Amino acid sequence: MCPLGIDVSQNGNVKTLESAGTIFEIEDSDILRILERPRAINVERNRSFDFEERPPSELSITSPRHSLKIIDHLEGLSPHGRRSGFNTPRSHTYFETHAMVAEAWENLRRSIVYYRRQPVGTIAALDHSVEELNYDQVFLRDFVPSALAFLMNGEEEIVKNFLLKTLHLQSWEKKIDQFKLGEGIMPASFKVIHNPVRNSEILIADFGESAIGRVAPVDSGFWWIILLRAYTRHTGDSSLAEMPDCQRGMRLILSLCLSEGFDTFPTLLCADGCCMIDRRMGVYGYPIEIQALFFMALRCALLLLKQDQEGKEFMERIVKRLHALSYHMRSYFWLDSKQLNDIYRYKTEEYSHTAVIKFNVMPDSLPDWVFDFMPTRGGYFIGNVSPARMDFRWFCLGNCVAILSSLATPEQAAAIMDLIESRWEELVGEMP
Repeated sequence: MCPLGIDVSQNGNVKTLESAGTIFEIEDSDILRILERPRAINVERNRSFDFEERPPSELSITSPRHSLKIIDHLEGLSPHGRRSGFNTPRSHTYFETHAMVAEAWENLRRSIVYYRRQPVGTIAALDHSVEELNYDQVFLRDFVPSALAFLMNGEEEIVKNFLLKTLHLQSWEKKIDQFKLGEGIMPASFKVIHNPVRNSEILIADFGESAIGRVAPVDSGFWWIILLRAYTRHTGDSSLAEMPDCQRGMRLILSLCLSEGFDTFPTLLCADGCCMIDRRMGVYGYPIEIQALFFMALRCALLLLKQDQEGKEFMERIVKRLHALSYHMRSYFWLDSKQLNDIYRYKTEEYSHTAVIKFNVMPDSLPDWVFDFMPTRGGYFIGNVSPARMDFRWFCLGNCVAILSSLATPEQAAAIMDLIESRWEELVGEMP
């Protein structure tokens, strides 16, 4: 049985199983089992932030043509419902009763970038102290949380404009030192340049040629597909995703990451600085963030691609890759106390198909801190796994995306949350 809720029929058509729902859905039994687990940390909460108690079945997503039930619930608490216009203030809502959230919305609106009088994104930061920094640009990865906030607030226009403008930028010819980049690469960021003399505006995109490490972004294309799915899922309008340009853009992104090469693993081999920030982070190889985003983007693309001849071919390739990727990640990237003890006792320099350690990782390379960090009950996906190298660092985004996309099994998802609770002071601290 396919663990991803995907079935390939004998005639080659790909269909999603109704029982599996969408990528954001968890089975009711899994939710109940997680809710019944004892909680190690007693966190003080403000009551107005909590949702009213509802059965888990009402939190599931069952049809791509209806809005998220959580969002419907939030809007039902407001007498004003959805926003009627982009510049109309939405006061007295469920969230904006809190000064901190109201201030966040004010800063978010101050960061909006306009192109030809249309909102197209938000700048990276409201920090103009150092002009040389690229904080005044719209980053694809940085805009995604802002886009989700806009969608939940009923402001779909800015998200749609962003998707279309970045899709247009994808079609540009991309060269770095006379070398032409792949056609499907999405920009890391873009900037609106105003020409007061000609009274005109132009877009300037950065595909890695201006980045500190001169590295093309791998995550931008994945974020674009994920956001397109979120927009389609929230609005119930599939016309944007079904546009020929959007379909072609998705296929170009998928062609880059599904192409066959010298790799022996289903994971994506990446350069350092290809995600998060364009600086050396020691995440070259197969970073967890990229693999989790890759998995999530593949699942989103499976729901967005049209079932024409080209679409079906990509769907079949996606299904095969999802099977291999999920097995690889759950088997080799997962670390808990049992796995940690097994690695410590690994033999090295083994040859043959029966080798216990398939990556020839030396037990002496295990950092001392990981034994103290790993709780008795809990686990996480480590940062990187490649030949003779394992990065045991904790990366929050990669693990959280693994939960959201169902890359993590229900047991692994619960273990990740157990680890966060057990190491709350180290991982969360005083963060609001």
